[in-house]
Amino acid sequence: MKLSVIIPAYNEESEIAETIALVKKRGHNLVKEIIVVDGQSTDNTEAEARLAGAKVVISPRKGRAAQMNVGAEQASAEILYFLHADTRPPEGFAESVCHAIGKDYQAGCFQLAFDEDHLLLDLYAWFTRFDVDAFRFGDQSLFVLRDVFFAIDGFREDHIVMEDNEIVRRIKDEYDFTIIEDAVETSARLYQEVGILKLQFIFVLIYTLYFCGVEQETLANIKGSL
Repeated sequence: MKLSVIIPAYNEESEIAETIALVKKRGHNLVKEIIVVDGQSTDNTEAEARLAGAKVVISPRKGRAAQMNVGAEQASAEILYFLHADTRPPEGFAESVCHAIGKDYQAGCFQLAFDEDHLLLDLYAWFTRFDVDAFRFGDQSLFVLRDVFFAIDGFREDHIVMEDNEIVRRIKDEYDFTIIEDAVETSARLYQEVGILKLQFIFVLIYTLYFCGVEQETLANIKGSL
């Protein structure tokens, strides 16, 4: 089995080429294709991604959920692997995913690490090893069998935020989900810009309000205020 790596991107010209290069290097020969789904970037994301060797698709709609669904429709491998543009997969990630699928898991993710050494970030990352839905977000990446993804109708495009947490909970309702011991490394740039405690508080607030039934537009406005 092989992977289609799907990377939603918007104005990621400074990150996308390195992410693609590491996917190629660390995925070895188990990555069938790399699909960058560009959300109509205003910078050179598209050009950088093409130059790095990825297939680039321009999404007619902005937003990660819509972009990842577009990428899934374009994918041809048996396993879909969704990766953020500023997140680096670990060495041998594709082998780890295929091994998990071989053990009869239909989906899963990696644990998390940050590219900055900070006690609070290390603590936040440490919690991602536990099988608790509150710790499942897109920066940990997500792999899922293609047939399973389409059986559950993919990401909910009415979700501007929380689309990653929502799909994991839906997958786990019907299929076996695993957390791989290796960690992806994601950028701490937003924590650096906003402040670690402030940003984490905002994330917890959004998570809480989501389960209280607050509308997506309101949640998106809170996130957009960062």
